[in-house]
Amino acid sequence: MGIIRTDEWLKKDFDRPAKICDRLLPYFKGQKTSEIYNQLLKFGMYRPSWRTRKNFDSMIEDKAWEQVKKLFSKYKNKWSGPDIPIFLFPLEQRGGIFFRQEERNKAGVSFPDKMFLFLSHYDDPKELEALIVHEYHHVCRLRTLNRKMEDYTLLDSIIIEGLAEYAVLKNCGEEYLANWCNIYTDREILFFWNRFLREQLYTKKNERVHDELLYGGGRIPSLLGYAAGYNIVREYYNSENYSTKLTFNIPASKFIKKRNIFN
Repeated sequence: MGIIRTDEWLKKDFDRPAKICDRLLPYFKGQKTSEIYNQLLKFGMYRPSWRTRKNFDSMIEDKAWEQVKKLFSKYKNKWSGPDIPIFLFPLEQRGGIFFRQEERNKAGVSFPDKMFLFLSHYDDPKELEALIVHEYHHVCRLRTLNRKMEDYTLLDSIIIEGLAEYAVLKNCGEEYLANWCNIYTDREILFFWNRFLREQLYTKKNERVHDELLYGGGRIPSLLGYAAGYNIVREYYNSENYSTKLTFNIPASKFIKKRNIFN
């Protein structure tokens, strides 16, 4: 499968995202076009505007589809990962619950059987590689664990984000880490863990509090679950030595059992 040529879709129907999402129906069994679009909007999918049209033009100029194809092939082979469809769309500059960097120039969302990347212009191709490493690590871990999405817990989500960004560290370098990796000190993470996360670790993904704690907002520190996940995974690997492939199936509970401080 690999890269789906969504550039052709966009050239024809940029101003009609419902038409674009109609083409996604075979990949979202049982969902309606409007449900698909609303779901993707949360993670950075574009709304038609002159700004997002400019992002699409930048993607064409940067040969984004060709670049992603090369990078996907690299990591699919390196990790013996699954062959999945990858969809590229322009990034919505405003809104979205998660962006990799404060400048909001890239975002993505992954499923066990597909991946979406939302892009604008990037000066450094390594930034695109970091996004692909993060999102494709998700795909590989979700595929390996092979559970229903509703069975995942907050702990699972925290660790999957930490593992994906640790893969960015190892494959792209510290300068390409998402800003949320270092927004809190170790002391702050421990405080927030005890105050907000410890008693909610087995909250299921479909419960409202799951996303509140993962993404933050209101009284919850911003991107708390992400930051805690990276902190835990980084500390785990200070004393353990595992290849990236092995991180696809290590149980999430193992990461906190290793550190009595988080038990």
